[in-house]
Amino acid sequence: MGEDLSTATNRSIAFFERQFRQQIGECDFKLNPFELEVLPHLTGHVLDFGCGLGNLAMAAAEHGCSVQALDASPAAIEYLRQRAAAANLPVEAIEADLRAYRIDGDFDCVISIGLLMFFDCATAGRVLSMLQERVRPGGIVAINTLIEGTTYFDIFQPGSYCLLPRDELSRRFARWELRHLGFRDFEAPGQTIKSFVTIIAQKPGHPLP
Repeated sequence: MGEDLSTATNRSIAFFERQFRQQIGECDFKLNPFELEVLPHLTGHVLDFGCGLGNLAMAAAEHGCSVQALDASPAAIEYLRQRAAAANLPVEAIEADLRAYRIDGDFDCVISIGLLMFFDCATAGRVLSMLQERVRPGGIVAINTLIEGTTYFDIFQPGSYCLLPRDELSRRFARWELRHLGFRDFEAPGQTIKSFVTIIAQKPGHPLP
């Protein structure tokens, strides 16, 4: 019998706890390629849903944004709090179970980089809808997720992850103004490919005063 979703979720959190602690030890805080794509589009009050170590949250704050950053990793959130306080930057870091979290308030920009694939598909769809709802009219949503292949065999269990169809994000944002839609492939072990999609879209309507 396979693991239940809560067990699989705990496995993924433990996996990233180890990874984040290693990055902290190595002082590895550089932005990944997806975060570099998103950063120029961020303004105002930003929600970083699944912030990891908070590298993008810190960069956005350095560029004048205020940021609410959420992640399930205690190590990542505690270190982000320390980094933000030391730099006197407006980053609110919150530890949360993102599978069940309900976002409070609206934001000028909502971002989620490399998170949705760690949910089962029902949860991924619900979270994606919530992220769309919580951005203000005229605001920006930026989503990045895996759509094909994985090397996370230690934490991806059947039924506990979701690889969205290649056109799913385009369909979900069909009525939004598309700022960026990109697909990027990376070589993975066993002569396989990991494919990611990144979408940056502006919500219809004018920003509220």
